[in-house]
Amino acid sequence: MARPSKLTDDQCAQIKKRLLAGESYGNLAKEFGVSKATLVTRFSDRLTTVKTVANQLVAADDALNNLPVNDQSDALELFKGLREISRHAIGAGNFGMAIAHRLSGIASGIVERVDDANPLKSLEDLKAVMLMGRIANEHAHIGLNLLAANKEKDNPNAQPPQRKVILLDGPDSN
Repeated sequence: MARPSKLTDDQCAQIKKRLLAGESYGNLAKEFGVSKATLVTRFSDRLTTVKTVANQLVAADDALNNLPVNDQSDALELFKGLREISRHAIGAGNFGMAIAHRLSGIASGIVERVDDANPLKSLEDLKAVMLMGRIANEHAHIGLNLLAANKEKDNPNAQPPQRKVILLDGPDSN
């Protein structure tokens, strides 16, 4: 079991905000009475992600502002539509998984009635279990694909897309 942190949640939030503003790990470590390595371990990856996303937002905003006004409006409408599609896909995944879960539970109840000594005697029950399993699998499809896509995205061995990102590190950020 890990030992408790010397830092409170409020201190962590303050440190994160100050690191994002460009203060150094070393100075903050001294001020809060922890090692620089502790802060780097705790915040480095998170800050890199935040900075990367912020730079991507700036790049997207710049690209949007470089479009003619009519095209800006079209791009924003397309963005809103794509975002809604994503939300609906997530909702469909949730509902599909709920249906799959319910059908699997019902099938589990039915399979309890199957006579282990003579399963052919319970052929109708077996057919019902098989049918419910197929329907459950079909309903689970969207949710499972979303989970798989998310795992692929977080795979550390995957090659990230090539992007030009400017990190907003301050002086002595090491």
